[in-house]
Amino acid sequence: MGMASYALASRDCQAQDTIVEINTSHKKIFIGEGYCTVIAGPCAVEGIEEYLAIARILQTSGVHVLRGGVFKPRTSPYSFKGLGSEGLKIISEARDITGLPVITEIMDVRDLDLLYENVDVLQIGSRNMQNFTLLEEVGKIDKPVMLKRGLSATIEEWLLAAEYILSGGNRRVILCERGIRTFEHFTRNTVDIGAVALLKQLSHLPIIVDPSHATGRWKMVSPIARAAVAAGADGIMVEVHQNPDQALSDGKQSLTPQNFDKMFKKIIQLAELDGKIIQ
Repeated sequence: MGMASYALASRDCQAQDTIVEINTSHKKIFIGEGYCTVIAGPCAVEGIEEYLAIARILQTSGVHVLRGGVFKPRTSPYSFKGLGSEGLKIISEARDITGLPVITEIMDVRDLDLLYENVDVLQIGSRNMQNFTLLEEVGKIDKPVMLKRGLSATIEEWLLAAEYILSGGNRRVILCERGIRTFEHFTRNTVDIGAVALLKQLSHLPIIVDPSHATGRWKMVSPIARAAVAAGADGIMVEVHQNPDQALSDGKQSLTPQNFDKMFKKIIQLAELDGKIIQ
């Protein structure tokens, strides 16, 4: 692996760490070296009352960015696939009420204009990591993009996917480790904590970890989140739901607000020990 393969993402091209700035009407949020950014919310937006309630709870906890899927890629075509544009209105209202920036997944280039107007960070999910047409299109916009690692992607393939976005002119790219597929069946995926430390050497881009999708088990989320921060991750993204047993998507890996609050406090303590800025 050399500079030629992923030149713009490489530290050979840029030694200084990239800090991605997210502007909101209330404050600026930074993702990158020296900060610990926590992104949280339900896997999917299920209804206006439920989402606004969890958004207010998370705001009180101190969360920096709200997550919520409106277009959901599901393995089964019969699973809940999100509320679409109606869900987008809900997360936009949550942003207005809480003042927190919001992140949601983009699956189709045809939705780009609609999402661009209503969200602060666009997420490229693991199944679309090598959707090169989509990568090229988000490379043309001036909005942060979070690029999740593909199901079985090598680190070089992941960085090359980031290169597609960077080469289009969008330098506000955030990497997200969310576990890779291995022979192990006791967890949903196998989280690659070592990738965090390695990417800090190879690339200047911020990296966060999603312990919810990485493990698929809510009891593992807190220890893996702490391990990620200890390894040098710039933040974490976790799923939180008032009633995980009733969640329409990924309930088994979702934390209750109470369990999230406990984890959040531990994450902040760990980040402070490492000298990170708590926003």
